[in-house]
Amino acid sequence: MIGGPLFGTDGVRGIPGEGALKPGAVRALAYHAARVLLERQGVRINGSAPLIAVGRDTRGSGPSLLRCLISGFSAAGVRVADLGVIPTPAVSYLAPRLGCFAGVAISASHNPAEYNGIKFFDGAGYKIGPDLEREIEQRMTRPPERRRPNFHLRPSSTFRQDAAAIYMDFLKSAFPATRDLDGVRLVVDCANGAAAAFAPKLFAGLGAEVFAIGVAPNGRNINAGCGATATEALRREVKRRRAHAGLALDGDADRALICDERGRLLDGDALIAAAAARLLRRGGLKGGKVAVTVMSNYGLLAYLRELGVDAVTTSVGDRHVTEAIEKQGLSLGGENSGHIVFRDFAPTGDGMLTGLQTFAAWRESGKPMSALGRLYTATPQVLRAIRVKGKPPIAAMSRTSAAIAAAVKRLEGRGRVFVRYSGTEPVLRVLVEGPRAAENRKIADLIAQIYQSETGAGKEKRG
Repeated sequence: MIGGPLFGTDGVRGIPGEGALKPGAVRALAYHAARVLLERQGVRINGSAPLIAVGRDTRGSGPSLLRCLISGFSAAGVRVADLGVIPTPAVSYLAPRLGCFAGVAISASHNPAEYNGIKFFDGAGYKIGPDLEREIEQRMTRPPERRRPNFHLRPSSTFRQDAAAIYMDFLKSAFPATRDLDGVRLVVDCANGAAAAFAPKLFAGLGAEVFAIGVAPNGRNINAGCGATATEALRREVKRRRAHAGLALDGDADRALICDERGRLLDGDALIAAAAARLLRRGGLKGGKVAVTVMSNYGLLAYLRELGVDAVTTSVGDRHVTEAIEKQGLSLGGENSGHIVFRDFAPTGDGMLTGLQTFAAWRESGKPMSALGRLYTATPQVLRAIRVKGKPPIAAMSRTSAAIAAAVKRLEGRGRVFVRYSGTEPVLRVLVEGPRAAENRKIADLIAQIYQSETGAGKEKRG
């Protein structure tokens, strides 16, 4: 039995060997998840065992978690198609194409190397929803079954050597056949993660001269001072190499940020703007809408309105964006963190796919990459990230709640204040957006200070 919540905003996440990521807990998770997914999708075990695709990033804890998952899946009568080290979006893409009833990615995405996680996809490649997560969690927390699963069965798994080639062929096909990257000097930062063996080859194959960084994973350096969460190295390298652009991926390559030729960053909002304008010109912006989250910049929303495009606003999390896309039949959505969903190609965010679509828009424009970063004027934002030991309800904290309410009133009609706990890290995020950067900083710092005073929370991480 497992006490407390199991699933967060993006699968099961934590420190391997602790809590929900203890070996026994992981085996039990695999067993119960397999049974729930089989039942919900109407898959019966007749003859050969059903297949589940499993891929992982470069964290040192990945192989041991994989062994525990294989043990649990085998106990449930399921065979594993081992995809090896591969981006998380590749698991989403490959699961249905390999005839699997589900997929699993072993990754903690953008988190530091000491974390890891387990993300589940259904047979169509979508992240499983809260209802399935709740059912799995209920089975994990109920008393043991009379007939306990046999985790000592011979593990049933097969390494799919063709997985990488199938995925790479898909990515290549997503770039316009009439375009290439000949003559482009491109820096690619793979965050010492799952894309290290993929992204440099992909963009070099399209003609770019690639300068790759973050491509020496050792199990301990994923996302460490590199990738989409630490873009300083990318920006320096772009300027040093006099490159035309740079691409930063996170550890499992489901998000991307772009750097222009001047070393300036284009965040997810800027990439959404470029993609929306391109799809609108090509008649491919389904529904005339784009799904974004509450974290998206006011400037982006104003730009979309100028284009005649409506914004469908969701809660934070790429799963919420995907749900909005599916519900309204849209072709584009994303987060300012760089999770972008190009639904005509894939059901989930894919960092390399985002890079391809952004580079297509750039090459079609005939302008420098920096021009894509000037499509709209961003409203100044300040983001503070405070490390926390626990996550007490903010509404129950009188001084913090009062500070937030005062800030909201102060910025009413001019901006906004958004305070929330991260769903994947022990962090409180404070976002303040308004017309004056200095005012935003003052408000964000005050809220952070009051929260820290009221809770005794740890040091702040500047965002």
